[in-house]
Amino acid sequence: MTRFELLKSLKRDQGGKMLLLIMDGLGGLPFEPGGKTALETAQTPNLDALAAESVCGLHTPCGPGITPGSGPAHLGTFGYDPFEYNIGRGVLEALGIDFELKDGDLAIRINFCTLDENGIVADRRAGRIATEISATLCEKLRAIQLEGVELFVEPVKEHRAAAVLRGPGLHATGGLNDSDPQEVGKAPLEIKASDPAAERAAALCNEFAARAREILKNDHPANMTLLRGIDRFELLPNFTDTLGPKAAAIATYPMYRGLARLVGMDVLDTGETIESEIDTLRDNFDAYDFFYVHIKKTDSYGEDGNFDARVHVMDESDELIPRIREMDFDVIAVTGDHSTPATMKGHSWHPVPTLLWSEVCRPDDVETFGERACNHGGLGVFPAIDLLPRMLSNAHWLQKYGA
Repeated sequence: MTRFELLKSLKRDQGGKMLLLIMDGLGGLPFEPGGKTALETAQTPNLDALAAESVCGLHTPCGPGITPGSGPAHLGTFGYDPFEYNIGRGVLEALGIDFELKDGDLAIRINFCTLDENGIVADRRAGRIATEISATLCEKLRAIQLEGVELFVEPVKEHRAAAVLRGPGLHATGGLNDSDPQEVGKAPLEIKASDPAAERAAALCNEFAARAREILKNDHPANMTLLRGIDRFELLPNFTDTLGPKAAAIATYPMYRGLARLVGMDVLDTGETIESEIDTLRDNFDAYDFFYVHIKKTDSYGEDGNFDARVHVMDESDELIPRIREMDFDVIAVTGDHSTPATMKGHSWHPVPTLLWSEVCRPDDVETFGERACNHGGLGVFPAIDLLPRMLSNAHWLQKYGA
């Protein structure tokens, strides 16, 4: 019996209301040796008060020592084994902008980037160009023609875009590598197939990248594309059908909306601010049993190495916790999908602070919400996929197992 088969066999027809609040990239490291992390530095009296009534711990997104991407890290918190369901980011980007993917489509995430005169990556995100500029560049790239396939190129947000190849034989068996070298000072990589069945898809991706470079050569700062997360589209087990609660997602960034759509959550329209996300949560409270709310900037500022800005977003988020508590949720979980220390300017393998509140949660002795404090919590260090079953149990959505 698989994990989902077990949970499905135990699900009840009804239970309490649950909130999963994901502060993206929440975990961190001290900016200076012996100092505090961003979360420990932030003024979070409301999260601290919630932690004091909760059971706390640290979750490992994928496995010890494994640095996760946002896709597998999120799927783990949704209860999906990230090693069993490894979805390319291209699929998530396309779904996140409401692009109607069809079975067999090959989806690619694009990063517009800056190449220097020697063809070396000088900026992997082209200065985080405005979405309006990205839309203009996408319009140019739609002129590319690839033999035997239909090409779609759509802007996502800032430097991110999505490309979709539609046609026969677009296998990605065994996976296609990214062209993104993941650091500046290196040239874009050639995309290669690890399985002969995917060689045609790899060749088409390389041809797209070459033609994009020619088309964008006079644009600045975005004069090239980096292709990432290349994968075929395939739906995952439906969250509500499998687990029971009717689920909704509130997120401002397309990729995270795509993740929620991939597992069958309803994706709610919301504004661009954290406060507007909480407004959306309040306005839809009666319509759903489970809410996933995503806060992005804790991660983006970590990738930019901006420790102080991370602290500010955590301060801002904390101020909205009283509004959440007024909504009378039966279960509240606050965590991140992964760690993004500003000192590392990227994702890391470090376990992520987590609190789980309910009236039956058996609180521990943790009194503040931070990395060091959560390390002493009752949840210990646990796999991310164990968080969702704990939420379901605390909200009385699961029956007893066995006689």
